[in-house]
Amino acid sequence: MSELKIPYKIYLEENEMPKYWYNLRADMKNKPAPLLNPATLKPMTAEELSGVFCDELVKQELDDSTALFEIPEEIRNFYRMYRPSPLVRAYCLEEKLKTPAKIYYKFEGNNTSGSHKLNSAIAQAYYAKKQGLKGVTTETGAGQWGTALSMACSYFGLDCKVFMVKVSYEQKPFRREVMRTYGAQVTPSPSTETEVGRKILEKHPGTTGSLGCAISEAVEVAVKSEGYRYVLGSVLNQVLLHQSVIGLESKTAMDKYGIKPDIIIGCAGGGSNLGGLISPFMGEKLKGNADYRFIAVEPASCPSFTRGKFAYDFCDTGMVCPLAKMYTLGSGFMPSANHAGGLRYHGMSSTLSQLYHDGLMEAVSVEQTSVFDAAEKFARVEGILPAPESAHAIKVAIDEAMKCKETGEEKTILFGLTGTGYFDMVAYEKFHDGKMQDYIPSDAEIAESLSGLPTVE
Repeated sequence: MSELKIPYKIYLEENEMPKYWYNLRADMKNKPAPLLNPATLKPMTAEELSGVFCDELVKQELDDSTALFEIPEEIRNFYRMYRPSPLVRAYCLEEKLKTPAKIYYKFEGNNTSGSHKLNSAIAQAYYAKKQGLKGVTTETGAGQWGTALSMACSYFGLDCKVFMVKVSYEQKPFRREVMRTYGAQVTPSPSTETEVGRKILEKHPGTTGSLGCAISEAVEVAVKSEGYRYVLGSVLNQVLLHQSVIGLESKTAMDKYGIKPDIIIGCAGGGSNLGGLISPFMGEKLKGNADYRFIAVEPASCPSFTRGKFAYDFCDTGMVCPLAKMYTLGSGFMPSANHAGGLRYHGMSSTLSQLYHDGLMEAVSVEQTSVFDAAEKFARVEGILPAPESAHAIKVAIDEAMKCKETGEEKTILFGLTGTGYFDMVAYEKFHDGKMQDYIPSDAEIAESLSGLPTVE
């Protein structure tokens, strides 16, 4: 097929939108380790988890054998507002770089929330409504998840309480106001509204917060409020399941035109976008049907994969959540106030952690000034202002394309453009004014944080 016949943007027909979510764990030989009860250190049961999560989501969380979950029609109807999302050939970027590489990106920013997070938010809100709950609580880093969840809750008439990492609450006031527009209550975390928040503030006065702190507060409010449950925008198996629509659509579009990616790249904070993008491709690799190179990109200021330890750890700073076996920097790790707020989590999805531990994918860490430099290069030729999180994937996609330029190899690169950065202009301003700084935690800082890992035999 002539390259000229491949459109700049590949759109799927509505009937090509996935009817099922794909559960990658079903095809993993080495399954992710189970969540543990922090009191007993025994695997969490459905009954124990149902006090925190919605019943149907608990079933999805614990299921590592069912490959396909049918997407309820009401969720598919909502998806139709913005899905299928486009797969774009970055011709202009290729030309700018003078690379023989072919670069594609799956753009998830073409919905009101501005990111991929809505794919799981609408699913979790749907199950909460179906269960007859009053509302949900959650945390948010940069605000994409909180924005998506507040929109989903508004759609289903649910109350939404969001604990937003304090530094993002202050850096991104407009993201906060979008949440409030959708009816959400937004609180900077750590706060004095919860017991765990007060303890964190006492131990770390003046802290800018972390996702681990915000999770602790959101869980505390959920378990103490009748008719409420906690929902999470990343890390958990259920979230990666919902986000598989990204990868399923990407693979369908590429198969439609006979395109096979050699390298698949995604930013990695907790794992929702990366896990969703790679899921069907990784499934093929696990079954021996095809091979791909997968690269997870994380910030150098919060390097869970590249400098963390594969061990059981608390999912939150307040140590009230279950223990997960993952690559972690320690639940007490307080990342610097970098501008990729969605990538400040101390750990990584258990599913992705297991895949990385088994050598099925790679990971690299990058500094934020180089990330924003890549974001600017991309925006100037492709016309989309990327979110700081997405720009991590752009940075490494450019790096890989330049390697192709050096070697002359015509590799095909696919990366996830998770959302737009129009609420991140303070960060862009600091980059343009030369005020942005890179911070890399020392070995001593990471060692101190890891010293607090729980003992699990």
